[in-house]
Amino acid sequence: MCFSAQASFSVGTLLLGIGALSWRAAHGRGERAFAAIPALFALQQFIEGLLWLSVSHDAPQLGVAMTYAFSFFSHLFWPVYVPLAVLLIEPRRPRQQAVFGCALLGLAVSSWLLLSMSEYGVVAQVHSQHIEYVSSADLGPLTMLSYLVSTSISPLISSHRTVRAFGALALLSFFAAYLVYSVWFISVWCYFAALLSAVVLVHFKGRRPVPLTAGRT
Repeated sequence: MCFSAQASFSVGTLLLGIGALSWRAAHGRGERAFAAIPALFALQQFIEGLLWLSVSHDAPQLGVAMTYAFSFFSHLFWPVYVPLAVLLIEPRRPRQQAVFGCALLGLAVSSWLLLSMSEYGVVAQVHSQHIEYVSSADLGPLTMLSYLVSTSISPLISSHRTVRAFGALALLSFFAAYLVYSVWFISVWCYFAALLSAVVLVHFKGRRPVPLTAGRT
Protein backbone atom coordinates (compact mmCIF):
# COMPACT_ATOMS: atom_id res chain seq x y z
CA MET A 1 0.00 0.00 0.00
CA CYS A 2 1.10 3.60 -0.29
CA PHE A 3 1.82 4.40 3.38
CA SER A 4 3.65 1.66 5.30
CA ALA A 5 4.39 -2.03 5.70
CA GLN A 6 1.86 -2.24 8.54
CA ALA A 7 -0.89 -0.83 6.35
CA SER A 8 -0.08 -3.28 3.54
CA PHE A 9 -0.05 -6.28 5.86
CA SER A 10 -3.29 -5.16 7.55
CA VAL A 11 -5.13 -4.80 4.24
CA GLY A 12 -3.65 -8.07 3.01
CA THR A 13 -4.86 -9.92 6.12
CA LEU A 14 -8.35 -8.46 5.76
CA LEU A 15 -8.54 -9.43 2.10
CA LEU A 16 -7.25 -12.92 2.85
CA GLY A 17 -10.23 -13.44 5.14
CA ILE A 18 -12.63 -12.02 2.54
CA GLY A 19 -11.05 -14.25 -0.08
CA ALA A 20 -11.52 -17.33 2.08
CA LEU A 21 -15.21 -16.53 2.53
CA SER A 22 -15.62 -15.89 -1.20
CA TRP A 23 -13.91 -19.17 -2.05
CA ARG A 24 -16.21 -21.10 0.29
CA ALA A 25 -19.29 -19.43 -1.23
CA ALA A 26 -18.26 -20.18 -4.83
CA HIS A 27 -19.87 -23.07 -6.67
CA GLY A 28 -17.58 -25.11 -8.89
CA ARG A 29 -14.36 -24.32 -10.69
CA GLY A 30 -15.90 -21.69 -12.95
CA GLU A 31 -16.73 -19.40 -10.05
CA ARG A 32 -13.54 -19.93 -8.10
CA ALA A 33 -11.42 -17.82 -10.44
CA PHE A 34 -13.57 -14.79 -9.62
CA ALA A 35 -13.79 -15.79 -5.95
CA ALA A 36 -9.99 -15.85 -5.72
CA ILE A 37 -9.59 -12.16 -6.63
CA PRO A 38 -9.54 -10.83 -3.02
CA ALA A 39 -6.98 -13.44 -1.94
CA LEU A 40 -4.79 -12.61 -4.94
CA PHE A 41 -4.97 -8.92 -4.07
CA ALA A 42 -4.03 -9.92 -0.52
CA LEU A 43 -0.91 -11.62 -1.85
CA GLN A 44 -0.03 -8.48 -3.80
CA GLN A 45 -0.41 -6.36 -0.66
CA PHE A 46 1.80 -8.75 1.32
CA ILE A 47 4.41 -8.40 -1.40
CA GLU A 48 4.35 -4.62 -1.13
CA GLY A 49 4.56 -4.94 2.64
CA LEU A 50 7.77 -6.94 2.23
CA LEU A 51 9.00 -4.27 -0.17
CA TRP A 52 8.49 -1.65 2.55
CA LEU A 53 10.45 -3.85 4.98
CA SER A 54 13.28 -4.22 2.47
CA VAL A 55 13.61 -0.42 2.44
CA SER A 56 13.48 0.04 6.21
CA HIS A 57 15.88 -2.86 6.87
CA ASP A 58 18.28 -2.10 4.00
CA ALA A 59 17.71 -5.41 2.16
CA PRO A 60 18.23 -4.52 -1.52
CA GLN A 61 17.99 -8.07 -2.86
CA LEU A 62 14.63 -8.58 -1.19
CA GLY A 63 13.57 -5.19 -2.54
CA VAL A 64 14.40 -6.14 -6.12
CA ALA A 65 12.57 -9.46 -5.81
CA MET A 66 9.46 -7.83 -4.32
CA THR A 67 9.53 -5.03 -6.90
CA TYR A 68 9.32 -7.53 -9.73
CA ALA A 69 6.78 -9.68 -7.88
CA PHE A 70 4.52 -6.65 -7.38
CA SER A 71 5.01 -5.57 -11.00
CA PHE A 72 4.07 -9.06 -12.17
CA PHE A 73 0.64 -8.59 -10.61
CA SER A 74 0.18 -4.92 -11.51
CA HIS A 75 1.46 -5.03 -15.10
CA LEU A 76 1.08 -8.60 -16.33
CA PHE A 77 -1.37 -10.63 -14.28
CA TRP A 78 -4.50 -8.51 -13.80
CA PRO A 79 -5.08 -7.54 -17.47
CA VAL A 80 -5.43 -11.23 -18.31
CA TYR A 81 -6.92 -12.65 -15.12
CA VAL A 82 -9.78 -10.21 -14.54
CA PRO A 83 -11.53 -10.64 -17.92
CA LEU A 84 -11.04 -14.42 -17.81
CA ALA A 85 -12.55 -14.58 -14.31
CA VAL A 86 -15.51 -12.49 -15.49
CA LEU A 87 -15.87 -14.67 -18.58
CA LEU A 88 -16.11 -17.87 -16.54
CA ILE A 89 -19.17 -16.64 -14.63
CA GLU A 90 -20.92 -14.93 -17.55
CA PRO A 91 -24.04 -16.91 -18.67
CA ARG A 92 -25.00 -14.92 -21.78
CA ARG A 93 -23.22 -15.70 -25.01
CA PRO A 94 -23.13 -12.20 -26.58
CA ARG A 95 -21.55 -10.82 -23.42
CA GLN A 96 -19.18 -13.77 -23.27
CA GLN A 97 -17.90 -12.82 -26.69
CA ALA A 98 -17.36 -9.20 -25.66
CA VAL A 99 -15.54 -10.19 -22.46
CA PHE A 100 -13.44 -12.66 -24.44
CA GLY A 101 -12.39 -9.77 -26.66
CA CYS A 102 -11.31 -7.88 -23.53
CA ALA A 103 -9.31 -10.92 -22.44
CA LEU A 104 -7.49 -11.01 -25.77
CA LEU A 105 -6.74 -7.30 -25.44
CA GLY A 106 -5.47 -7.92 -21.91
CA LEU A 107 -3.19 -10.68 -23.17
CA ALA A 108 -1.82 -8.33 -25.82
CA VAL A 109 -1.11 -5.48 -23.38
CA SER A 110 0.36 -7.89 -20.82
CA SER A 111 2.69 -9.35 -23.46
CA TRP A 112 3.76 -5.88 -24.55
CA LEU A 113 4.47 -4.81 -20.98
CA LEU A 114 6.42 -8.01 -20.36
CA LEU A 115 8.66 -7.24 -23.34
CA SER A 116 9.09 -3.62 -22.19
CA MET A 117 9.85 -4.60 -18.59
CA SER A 118 12.31 -7.26 -19.75
CA GLU A 119 14.19 -4.63 -21.72
CA TYR A 120 14.06 -1.66 -19.33
CA GLY A 121 13.48 -3.21 -15.88
CA VAL A 122 11.60 -1.76 -12.91
CA VAL A 123 12.90 0.12 -9.86
CA ALA A 124 10.91 0.94 -6.72
CA GLN A 125 11.57 4.26 -4.99
CA VAL A 126 10.07 5.62 -1.77
CA HIS A 127 8.99 9.27 -1.75
CA SER A 128 6.82 10.99 0.88
CA GLN A 129 5.51 7.70 2.32
CA HIS A 130 4.59 6.39 -1.14
CA ILE A 131 6.22 3.83 -3.40
CA GLU A 132 6.91 4.87 -6.98
CA TYR A 133 7.55 2.12 -9.54
CA VAL A 134 9.92 3.59 -12.11
CA SER A 135 10.28 1.96 -15.51
CA SER A 136 10.73 2.96 -19.12
CA ALA A 137 8.12 0.38 -20.07
CA ASP A 138 5.56 1.83 -22.47
CA LEU A 139 2.64 3.17 -20.39
CA GLY A 140 1.43 5.55 -23.07
CA PRO A 141 -2.23 6.40 -23.75
CA LEU A 142 -2.90 3.36 -25.95
CA THR A 143 -1.34 0.97 -23.44
CA MET A 144 -3.21 2.55 -20.54
CA LEU A 145 -6.51 2.44 -22.44
CA SER A 146 -6.03 -1.22 -23.32
CA TYR A 147 -5.16 -1.99 -19.70
CA LEU A 148 -8.25 -0.14 -18.51
CA VAL A 149 -10.54 -1.97 -20.93
CA SER A 150 -9.27 -5.38 -19.85
CA THR A 151 -9.31 -4.75 -16.09
CA SER A 152 -12.24 -2.36 -15.58
CA ILE A 153 -14.46 -2.35 -18.66
CA SER A 154 -14.69 -6.13 -18.90
CA PRO A 155 -16.57 -6.40 -15.55
CA LEU A 156 -18.96 -3.67 -16.75
CA ILE A 157 -20.06 -5.98 -19.56
CA SER A 158 -21.18 -8.66 -17.09
CA SER A 159 -24.81 -9.67 -16.59
CA HIS A 160 -24.26 -9.64 -12.82
CA ARG A 161 -24.94 -6.36 -11.03
CA THR A 162 -22.26 -6.87 -8.42
CA VAL A 163 -19.64 -7.65 -11.06
CA ARG A 164 -20.61 -4.47 -12.90
CA ALA A 165 -20.34 -2.60 -9.59
CA PHE A 166 -16.80 -3.94 -9.17
CA GLY A 167 -15.92 -2.70 -12.65
CA ALA A 168 -17.47 0.73 -12.05
CA LEU A 169 -15.66 1.18 -8.74
CA ALA A 170 -12.37 0.08 -10.29
CA LEU A 171 -12.88 2.60 -13.09
CA LEU A 172 -13.66 5.42 -10.66
CA SER A 173 -10.68 4.55 -8.49
CA PHE A 174 -8.46 4.56 -11.58
CA PHE A 175 -9.28 8.19 -12.32
CA ALA A 176 -9.15 9.19 -8.65
CA ALA A 177 -5.71 7.63 -8.20
CA TYR A 178 -4.42 9.10 -11.45
CA LEU A 179 -5.66 12.62 -10.73
CA VAL A 180 -4.57 12.78 -7.08
CA TYR A 181 -1.58 10.42 -6.96
CA SER A 182 -0.24 10.45 -10.51
CA VAL A 183 3.39 9.89 -9.48
CA TRP A 184 2.51 6.90 -7.28
CA PHE A 185 -0.42 5.82 -9.46
CA ILE A 186 0.46 2.13 -9.77
CA SER A 187 0.79 1.55 -6.03
CA VAL A 188 -2.24 3.64 -5.06
CA TRP A 189 -4.62 2.22 -7.68
CA CYS A 190 -3.66 -1.33 -6.77
CA TYR A 191 -4.45 -0.46 -3.16
CA PHE A 192 -7.86 0.98 -4.09
CA ALA A 193 -8.63 -2.00 -6.31
CA ALA A 194 -7.61 -4.38 -3.53
CA LEU A 195 -10.10 -2.81 -1.12
CA LEU A 196 -12.81 -2.80 -3.79
CA SER A 197 -12.34 -6.51 -4.36
CA ALA A 198 -14.48 -6.99 -1.23
CA VAL A 199 -17.38 -6.58 -3.69
CA VAL A 200 -16.53 -10.13 -4.83
CA LEU A 201 -17.82 -11.47 -1.52
CA VAL A 202 -21.00 -9.43 -1.92
CA HIS A 203 -21.47 -11.05 -5.32
CA PHE A 204 -21.47 -14.56 -3.90
CA LYS A 205 -23.43 -13.81 -0.74
CA GLY A 206 -26.21 -11.82 -2.39
CA ARG A 207 -26.33 -13.18 -5.88
CA ARG A 208 -29.47 -13.84 -7.83
CA PRO A 209 -29.79 -16.11 -10.85
CA VAL A 210 -29.41 -14.28 -14.17
CA PRO A 211 -32.32 -15.22 -16.47
CA LEU A 212 -31.22 -16.63 -19.80
CA THR A 213 -34.52 -16.30 -21.63
CA ALA A 214 -34.99 -12.54 -21.43
CA GLY A 215 -32.64 -9.76 -22.42
CA ARG A 216 -29.92 -11.96 -23.87
CA THR A 217 -27.64 -9.03 -24.68
